[in-house]
Amino acid sequence: MIIISVNTAIEYFSFVTIEKQMMEKADLRELSFREVLSKHDKAEEAGQPSDVARSALETLKASGKEVRIYDSNQKLLGLAVDGIIINNKTPVIFAGNIQNALKGNYAYTVSDDHLLYFAIPIQDKYYQNSYVFEFVEDISYFYTMMDQIRYILFAGAGGFIILITISSLFIARNTTKPIKYLLGATESFSRQQFREVHLNRKDELGMLAAGLNRMGIQLSDYIQYQKQFVSNVSHELKTPLAAIKGFSQYLYEGENEDEELQKIYYHLVNESDRLTLLINELLMLSRFDKAGPDEMDTEKTDLTQLAEQVATGVRAKADSKGIELTIRQGPPAFVYVNQVLMSHAIANVLDNAIKYSDPRTRISIEVLIREQEAIVQISDQGIGISADEIARVQERFYRARNASAAGGTGLGLSICKEIAEKFGGHLSIVSQLGAGTSVSIHLPLL
Repeated sequence: MIIISVNTAIEYFSFVTIEKQMMEKADLRELSFREVLSKHDKAEEAGQPSDVARSALETLKASGKEVRIYDSNQKLLGLAVDGIIINNKTPVIFAGNIQNALKGNYAYTVSDDHLLYFAIPIQDKYYQNSYVFEFVEDISYFYTMMDQIRYILFAGAGGFIILITISSLFIARNTTKPIKYLLGATESFSRQQFREVHLNRKDELGMLAAGLNRMGIQLSDYIQYQKQFVSNVSHELKTPLAAIKGFSQYLYEGENEDEELQKIYYHLVNESDRLTLLINELLMLSRFDKAGPDEMDTEKTDLTQLAEQVATGVRAKADSKGIELTIRQGPPAFVYVNQVLMSHAIANVLDNAIKYSDPRTRISIEVLIREQEAIVQISDQGIGISADEIARVQERFYRARNASAAGGTGLGLSICKEIAEKFGGHLSIVSQLGAGTSVSIHLPLL
């Protein structure tokens, strides 16, 4: 819009300048024509014949590309082309020009071939518009100049747009690059992957990077301390817990007279078993947290075969609860995993499915291959998980509101999630309250 406006303004003011020049020329030619009329009047007074149109044409024939003289009846009295008087030729006549001139106005028309026809009224001594003098100017140079101006404008505008685009991209890149870097750092922090955050800047972004870096160091230290604390406590609890379990088992088996005491001892045995399971899972998490990628003992494994083996191992538990366990045969799916850890992850999900399902329901396990991923999908018809809790059930120690009926530590899915992520995969859960849950372990294919 700016370029079009500038182009229109240049064209308008340029033509105004041309119009002004034509009017100045018209004034001079009108003056010359009136001198001819003055001589004609004197010749008439002296009784000498005189042809006004012929004399005017001889005087002004070189004042334009074409020169024409008309009388008050719009009749062409004379014509000269390129300074030569032409007889017996009918030129292109713009009648509107002549009519406006006879009314006492300057009038002009521009033809399609860029010729300007400028008509001037000529008054006699009685101030009557007796003649019209018309000259023709070639103004094609004006249109050539305008074409060149347009070319320069559009070429300059194109160059300006390219320059602005490159500059904008450069500025945007330099502005957004550190922001993306900081966003990446915060996402890493959310996954507990702490790394140094540094921007060689002294502005607010540099200060923000320094603050994030300090926060990352403090969080990393805190989490490591917390994990170490849990590990130490778990180790310390194993021995007294084993003693409590042994004594509880001894008391339970030895009490045959008091039924109430037997119930209490039985409860102690169950609670010690639950605490033992919790301690073992905490110790596994502790070892898992400390293990580096090189300590995982990964090997090429057929996930389909591994899943079938784990499912076969827990079938007896499902049968004892009256649950049908279906193993769907899938294609071989080779991945790099630690077989013991992956077996534990699959077994944990199956154990949850059995634990939270009612008798006479069905659990299915299947290995799928989809978009360069091997997926172990375990679906049940159990109590399900509410939509607002699906994201949280993968957190450590979190248990869904409707899970209180079954025992558990709240670490099972958390361990599965961390095992999957250790091997470059992830865990996904789809569930509907009261209708069942589908848990999928995604791993990258070889």
